[in-house]
Amino acid sequence: MAAFPTSSPPAGAPVAGDPVAPRERAAPPAVPVRATRPERTVCALMAFGAFAVLGVALWLKPSPAGLGTHVALGLPPCGWVAAYDLPCPTCGMTTAFSLAARGSLWASFRVQPMGCLLAVGTAAVAVTCAYVAATGSRLGHVLGARLTPRVVVALAALALVAWGYKVWDHRTNARGPAAIGTTP
Repeated sequence: MAAFPTSSPPAGAPVAGDPVAPRERAAPPAVPVRATRPERTVCALMAFGAFAVLGVALWLKPSPAGLGTHVALGLPPCGWVAAYDLPCPTCGMTTAFSLAARGSLWASFRVQPMGCLLAVGTAAVAVTCAYVAATGSRLGHVLGARLTPRVVVALAALALVAWGYKVWDHRTNARGPAAIGTTP
């Protein structure tokens, strides 16, 4: 009498004498210590673009009204303001970038909080990408991994709050050079 019941081995289990050896788990691919040449090239292009945006923002004279700086680039005035006397979600962004590029972060924040945040983010991208392009650092990967869907949703919520602030500010405050901390 057998002490153990006889049955076939579970599917996929190795069987003695089986010519097909069980698969060994492959080691995870090695993470390169340095950024690859294509990654460094992309970072160099991103740094160039971010520095160009900040350079144009520095070149523009911020509008004392807190919006409308973009017309100096040949763009039309905001249609929302013209038609409804209501700022659009991006109203004040160019002015905020221009103020932030000059180092006037508080004035930039008061004009358009999301514009200030994006200008600071653009500067951070410019510096980080230039560093990665020059040194091959993996810093871009480390920071890029932090951009999760939750962070994107939080940024979208901040953009809505900033727009609400801009609408409130446009409706309640008289705009002028003193209002945003600039002089004519």
